[in-house]
Formats: sequence, C-alpha cells, structure tokens
Amino acid sequence: MAIGASFPHPGRIAWRFAANVFIGSTFVWVVLREFEGVNPIWAIAAMVASTDPQMDVATRMFRSRIINVFVGALVGLAFVLLGGSGEWMLPFALVATVLISSYVVRVPTMWRQAPITTALVIASVLSKQSTSTGIEVALHKVAEVFFGCVVGFVVSWMMSRLWPLPESSGPAAKGPDKDDRA
Repeated sequence: MAIGASFPHPGRIAWRFAANVFIGSTFVWVVLREFEGVNPIWAIAAMVASTDPQMDVATRMFRSRIINVFVGALVGLAFVLLGGSGEWMLPFALVATVLISSYVVRVPTMWRQAPITTALVIASVLSKQSTSTGIEVALHKVAEVFFGCVVGFVVSWMMSRLWPLPESSGPAAKGPDKDDRA
C-alpha cells in the first residue's frame, strides 16, 4: 500500500495531526454554531482535508483545495445561471468541471474537490424552490468550505510554531521505529 509522506503513523506525526484536528474542529464548531441554520460538517471536512502536521503538505493541500473549490463553485454557478435548474444539468456540469480541471486548471492535488463543489452548488439549487434561494444556500456552503480550509491551514501553521516536528520526523525520512513513538 502506498502512503504519503505525512500519513499518520504512530508517533509525533499522528499526535500532531490529532491535535490539529481537535483544535480545528473545536474552533470551527464553536464559531459556526453561532450562525443560525449553519451545519458545520462541510467546514469540518474541509478543515480536516486542509490541515497537516508538516507545513509543506498543509500548504499544498490548502492551495489545491482553495483553487479547486473556486473552480467548482464557478462552474456550478455558471451552469445554474446559464442552464436553469433542470436535474440533467448536474451530470453535464460535472463533466465540464472534470474537463476544466484536467485541461485548464491542472492542479492534481485535491482535483476531485472541483466536481464535488460543483455538485454541492447545483444540488443546493435543485433542493430549493427558487434559483436565487438555492444560489444563496450554495454560496453559504462554499463559504463554509473556504472557512474550514483557512482554519485547517492556520491551525497547521500555529502548531508548527508551537510544537515543531524535527526535520527528519516524516515516515519517508526515517520510518516508524521506536524513536518515532514519542
């Protein structure tokens, strides 16, 4: 099984990732519960996907996720505004998003976030009685995802300053041994 450089092996990386997730999810939950009608699950999922104990990985995940969320939101909104609110719009919008991601944007990390966001936008519109209400709900959900991404990145950055990992703490650098099980 292939694993990435920051896959949470037993040891410092796992504990740091767990701390990042605890701090980030607590912050997202506390902040978003103050807003009526907001379900923090999208923000928490985005936060988990955007945090990492290693800042180079967190930076790559954050950048990729933000770009792909932006692409998915734009394509979804374009299809809604130009194509109406028919159910058959969804598969065509997803195909367009995949092709735009593959041939234009070309950010391979987290590229699936673009069609997921497109589906989120269009499903929000299809579930509402009016297009404008659906667009408003979709934009709120996309904002929640952006918020979660920012929180994940900020928590990763703060934790890298407060609890730095040794340079060689990545599994690719030294493998899981007794010293890494701190």
